[in-house]
Amino acid sequence: MKRNRWIAPVFTLVLAGLLLWGLGRLVRPKYASGVTLEGSMVENWYTHRNEGHQVLFVGDCEVYESFSPVTLFEEFGATSYIRGSAQQLMWQSYYLLSEMLKVETPRAVVLSVCSLRYAEPQSEAYNRMTLDGMRLSKEKFEAVRASLTEGESEISYYLPLLRYHDRLFELTAEDTLYLFQGPELTYNGYLMRTEQVPYTRLPAAPALQEPSFGDKPVEYLNRIVSLCREKDIALILVKSPCLYPAWYPEWDLWLADYAEQNRVEYINAIPLMEDMGIDLSTDTYDGGIHLNVYGAEKYTRWLGEHLKERGLIEDQRLDPVAAAQYSDLSERYAREKRAKAEVDG
Repeated sequence: MKRNRWIAPVFTLVLAGLLLWGLGRLVRPKYASGVTLEGSMVENWYTHRNEGHQVLFVGDCEVYESFSPVTLFEEFGATSYIRGSAQQLMWQSYYLLSEMLKVETPRAVVLSVCSLRYAEPQSEAYNRMTLDGMRLSKEKFEAVRASLTEGESEISYYLPLLRYHDRLFELTAEDTLYLFQGPELTYNGYLMRTEQVPYTRLPAAPALQEPSFGDKPVEYLNRIVSLCREKDIALILVKSPCLYPAWYPEWDLWLADYAEQNRVEYINAIPLMEDMGIDLSTDTYDGGIHLNVYGAEKYTRWLGEHLKERGLIEDQRLDPVAAAQYSDLSERYAREKRAKAEVDG
């Protein structure tokens, strides 16, 4: 009898928990359209985590708009995935990578170093686009705690209804369509842009205040180095060929020295653009700030050759499992590239 007394309260608690979880999923932004598509990308990795990627990319727009996993597979047979998000901070990259390496062990990790410039969390909006998509885990708890800006509620990252309850009255068809799984808007994490807006001029760079980086991003960079070393994964630090915000020579020297001391590779692609064939009159969609698909493919080909020379990738195009994974992806990629190019004129 005593045991039966617990059935109703436990059932009620479970039901209440499921209701809170379901409502939280319903009201949480789905980032399926508009200008914030990047908010859906962190969650997408969960549907690809068992594919055995040879290369993992982690970081901000300088990876998810700069590298094409489809090109890397079509031309080199290398499987890869980009777990990127807008203004992804170095500690967020660390926790996302930690979560990924619990279930897969790539040969190489490519990390954007652009976010080293940020010594502290920047904004809730960018936090949400990275952290809301993470599933409950030790990594999410620690990432949230490291990322909170002043006035943010930590618990709202685990109970989204507390943060987004106002959206109950603003729901759209997308909220029900993507209730249980977010939209797949990328190609293994690559967000395609086909517009061609040539580089002309950019704002003058402000004077550099500090020739090195803040303690917090460097601490987490050290953690990423240690994590990759423990798992015998090659770590490649990259500064993509994007001209704004400014990448100062002092930062470049600091990273070159850091890479040498820590026995990792650092690639600053800005002075290598000519070698890569990148032309900022055709290969950028916003005047030199980010690469478009044509620039990303050139950058990817260069990196693919580099990874091949280092023995970090192998050709899996004849592997039936890998070929099946990329068949539909490549077809969708080519179709969108054609369609967008026609619209762009």
